[in-house]
Amino acid sequence: MSRNANIRDEARQVAVKPPAVILCEPQLGENIGTAARAMANFGLTDLRIVNPRDGWPSEKARAAASRADHVIDHVQVFDSVEAAIADLSFVYATTARSREVAKPVRGPDEAAAKVVGLGADGLATGYLFGRERWGLNNDEVALADEIVTLPVDPEFASLNIAQAVLVCAYEWRKTATAGALPFRLSEEENPPVSKDDLFRFFDHLEGALDGVTFFRPPERRPHMVRTLRNIFQKAQLSDQEVRALRGVVAALEKRRTRPRPEETDDEQEN
Repeated sequence: MSRNANIRDEARQVAVKPPAVILCEPQLGENIGTAARAMANFGLTDLRIVNPRDGWPSEKARAAASRADHVIDHVQVFDSVEAAIADLSFVYATTARSREVAKPVRGPDEAAAKVVGLGADGLATGYLFGRERWGLNNDEVALADEIVTLPVDPEFASLNIAQAVLVCAYEWRKTATAGALPFRLSEEENPPVSKDDLFRFFDHLEGALDGVTFFRPPERRPHMVRTLRNIFQKAQLSDQEVRALRGVVAALEKRRTRPRPEETDDEQEN
């Protein structure tokens, strides 16, 4: 797991009970591992597996988890979906196909709002994911409270397990943390440049450009100056960035001036 000493507290703090992820009869250890990695990306740790085809534990799963060992180490294995969800109060069945089972169908954002709300009350929830090749059967979907489906292209609706887990986990964490990002630009460390310093930079730049006859023809100078100033205004430069630009201009001023159009090659050599 990557370490960053400057993580914002808002991104660390998740004050609601997170959902469990239940994988029904996964075939490949690699798929279990990549699902565990997706969970770890967004702070989920409760992974439950129903009848994994290749058994458990799985070194292939651990390798594919890419250091999400805290998820792999606490995997629970069950003989049935009923046993895997017995302690949960609310379960979403994930599916990309319309079902005969009459249940409310939610998008991942709606499902996340429901799960976060229940988690805030301390209730245990979960997302149930099906097999790689054909998902969940109707009897398994019937065990859930509602269905969650993703707004995929109906002509190519198949996602692998890790992709589906990732989307649901992302929406859950985004909702649980109100979209808090782990880091942002610090305006204390990178304060915006003052207008006075910005105007000094403009004067410096334009003076250097005058020195190399950049503004040609002269009557176009006001328009070109406005264009250049607008470019830098839109950039919302920091104080440090303006200092760096001043240094660039100062370094360029040490070069020989650009030749005037009327100068010949011979005159430049002399």
